Amino acid sequence: MAGDEPKEPSGSAEDVHRLVKQRMEKAGRIREAGLNPYANDFRPEISCQDFAARYRDADAEQLAKVTTVHTVAGRVMTMRQMGKASFLTLRDTTGDLQIFLKKDRLGEVPYEHLKVVDLGDIVGVAGTPMRTKTGELTLVVDGFRVLTKSLRPLPDKFHGLHDVEQRYRQRYVDLIVNPDVRRVFRMRARIVRGVQHFLDARGFLEVETPILQDLAGGAAARPFVTHHNTLAQDLYLRIAVELYLKRLVVGGIERVYEIGRNFRNEGVSTRHNPEFTMMEVYQAYATYADMMDLTEELVCELVDNMHGRQVLPFGEREVDFTRPWRRVPIATLVGEHLKAEGDIAAIDSVERALALCVGHTATPDEPLHVCLRALADDEAERLIPGLAPGADPIVTRAKAALAAGGASFWGALGRALDAAWRSDGTSYPADDAAAKQTTRITRTSDFDDDTGEIARVPRPADPMRARRRDLALALLYSVFDHEVERTLTNPTFITDFPVAVSPLARKRDDDPAVTDRFELIVAGMECANAFSELNDPVDQRDRFLAQLRERERGDAEAHEMDEDYVRALEVGMPPTAGLGIGIDRLVMILTNQQSIRDVILFPQLRREGR
Repeated sequence: MAGDEPKEPSGSAEDVHRLVKQRMEKAGRIREAGLNPYANDFRPEISCQDFAARYRDADAEQLAKVTTVHTVAGRVMTMRQMGKASFLTLRDTTGDLQIFLKKDRLGEVPYEHLKVVDLGDIVGVAGTPMRTKTGELTLVVDGFRVLTKSLRPLPDKFHGLHDVEQRYRQRYVDLIVNPDVRRVFRMRARIVRGVQHFLDARGFLEVETPILQDLAGGAAARPFVTHHNTLAQDLYLRIAVELYLKRLVVGGIERVYEIGRNFRNEGVSTRHNPEFTMMEVYQAYATYADMMDLTEELVCELVDNMHGRQVLPFGEREVDFTRPWRRVPIATLVGEHLKAEGDIAAIDSVERALALCVGHTATPDEPLHVCLRALADDEAERLIPGLAPGADPIVTRAKAALAAGGASFWGALGRALDAAWRSDGTSYPADDAAAKQTTRITRTSDFDDDTGEIARVPRPADPMRARRRDLALALLYSVFDHEVERTLTNPTFITDFPVAVSPLARKRDDDPAVTDRFELIVAGMECANAFSELNDPVDQRDRFLAQLRERERGDAEAHEMDEDYVRALEVGMPPTAGLGIGIDRLVMILTNQQSIRDVILFPQLRREGR
């Protein structure tokens, strides 16, 4: 049988080469016997799983009376020889099945043919059911054939691959030897189908939009660049599907979604792969609050359908999906984390925000970069303390001023910005209820019964306070991103994003420094992002221009100007809300996988040997 192979192949090149040579010789012996070691004329009529289901409840006496002959095909995973009898385990896509071969039942010549069979070979067998003395359901073989001769041995036999990188590089082997891996990808398929069923049932239309795009938009990310020879122009692999889907909303498809691949030329980690799957959905006449409800309902339905319970393990955590989920401003979470005095959700002081965030961001100078993004060049020249004149870029000179100013730099910078953006006399206290009135049309009571006009009119916003507040919230967001996000286990909707980090989201009517946006955090990961869409073409153009300024300062992830998208908004997009869900991360959580590579069949790896 397989006695010429070591019990545990070492995996060395010499060992593998020797085994491949032996197996090639066995393939030659099969041909000499007049058979094709790569035949394609065998059709199994039952799977391993269906065979088990059919005879699961039958005892040995009942099975002894069965005369129906079944044909099964599968890969040989184990082999045990006991003189004139042998047991093999076959594995197909549905599971495993034990088969029993007896010399006196098969005949001497066919039984001798077992000597050319190795672990990993794909064989076809025919026989009837029985139970062994230990009660295991087994197929007693009347005939068998090698259908595919495996030339390369399975690493570590049926115990699985222990080299994680080898598992990803040779996913075909990983799937053979690790049934749990196949289970994860079956569950992934069910999750995707569940998302489609959920949205289809609510009247959303699934579409496909271009992967090759002449502008990379819809997210802040570095794209992959390629070149189209006939058009003689560079194209980008899409980083998001957002802007094309919103064009469709302009065109009258008021409920639309796409599940597809996005590509971002960024780092690789347990949560990031350069090629990943996103679902984006857009609904006209909806707000980001509607998207919260939709997201909560969708995910809870998936959790219930997949597991039948609302509390799931994820690594060392337990995630409780029980509704309702917490909805909380980012600034509130940062305040809780830093144990700041009072709720800082209404913060509008740059000086206080800097005092809170310094020392709690990804890099020591990140607060400086956040401030620079809020400043035009002439403002930066005037307001950054200790900024030396010169021809060097502003970013370079600002870093030098930070180094020279030391700890006192941050207080001076905050005071300078707060003073420059002081109130012009039109501001209103954050707790003034009248200032929080909105013109959103959410119920019939918003209209005057006599005139039919909107009954509530917002008081004018203070643009200076909005600038201070936008920057203050952006600074706190950098703390959330670095320290707070990973601490959130149960599903949490984080809200009140500043305009500075939301270039495509609609400003809140009663708080123009804030956008109507949320992210869903589960098990310390962002799983969804949504907002009420910006449909004001003038505002959108201004935000694109601000992004262009950042590109000129060296930010390769900033948006480019998309004139056609602005033109679409000028045609008119109805009030709309959009939602994006990372399918890979959702699958990670619902299947308890700690790395994104374990839910992507072929994750991106450095080229082998480099």
